[in-house]
Amino acid sequence: MEPRRPPEYILEVFADSACVKDVVKAILHTIFFHRYFTSISPLTRDLLDLTLPAIDDVDLETLVDQRTAALVRAIESTHQQRGRGQLVVQFFEKKRKRNYFFGKADEEVCWEQWTLDVTLATPRTETDVLKVRRAMAKSLQKAALKIVNIVNQYKDHIPPITTTDQNPFPYQVVVNPKTASDTWGPRMGIF
Repeated sequence: MEPRRPPEYILEVFADSACVKDVVKAILHTIFFHRYFTSISPLTRDLLDLTLPAIDDVDLETLVDQRTAALVRAIESTHQQRGRGQLVVQFFEKKRKRNYFFGKADEEVCWEQWTLDVTLATPRTETDVLKVRRAMAKSLQKAALKIVNIVNQYKDHIPPITTTDQNPFPYQVVVNPKTASDTWGPRMGIF
């Protein structure tokens, strides 16, 4: 039986180089605010005339800062498509996997994925700066509302919390992930 694909939610944001880090961090914090199932100290952060949720957790903040900086570097590098980047947040559940030869082992199974597509704007005139700022605020608001709508509407796929660990669901944040079609394996029939 083939494993079921986890739900994937796609968010699109638009930002200029001065605000791209703040916009991406705001989106990541909004996702984690709704999917971090441990005791948290909630915060709010203001950005582009919007008040968004955040989490007061040093480890999470460090991860968000690292991945955001890596995304910005990737977008600004000449190797990437012009002004575009992607960040993927995945949430996993630990499942006991039966291994008939060596006993049992745990495996992590993805139960939800958020893909953040980021487009970098480069305004050339003062008029463009104002237009870009309005577009950034609009895209940030749209993404934040989409997150809230999704987490309120789609709950049935969230696995039960079966552990007393600090974080019952491990997660990862990947910058510009390669798809299976980007590798040689599928083309050579290896996988």
